[in-house]
Amino acid sequence: MTTSNGDSDGESRITAQVIPENARLDTLPWHFGARFLRVQDTVFELMRQFATRYDGGFWEMLDLSNGGFYMRTGSEPVRFRVPSNGFKGVLSADAAGVTVCLFAYSHLSFQFPADTRLSRQFYLLRAYALEHPEAGLIFAAID
Repeated sequence: MTTSNGDSDGESRITAQVIPENARLDTLPWHFGARFLRVQDTVFELMRQFATRYDGGFWEMLDLSNGGFYMRTGSEPVRFRVPSNGFKGVLSADAAGVTVCLFAYSHLSFQFPADTRLSRQFYLLRAYALEHPEAGLIFAAID
């Protein structure tokens, strides 16, 4: 399944491709090396903090056409609350996944500044988020 943000207006859009089940095991190590479990755990923990009704579940993994990566869970809208900046709103499952991954990559990039994969993934995902239909909500949440 491929998803794309924005209308087809001749501009090159960043697209997201769901990673097939048989390729999932290698995906996080490919993007994050030895820190892949730390990334995954941080994403899950941030979702627990920000999504008022999140209690675990299956996460889809998505590769971006620009080399980026993110994860999302479920298909239902997510009631989202970020205490550190006062954001409260409802995000699609996709936008919530983008948002928690941006938070995780940013947080971990400061924790491990020598590991440029983390900041690189942040900026690749940020580029996708700028084209996302819910860009305003995503950026309000991460502000």
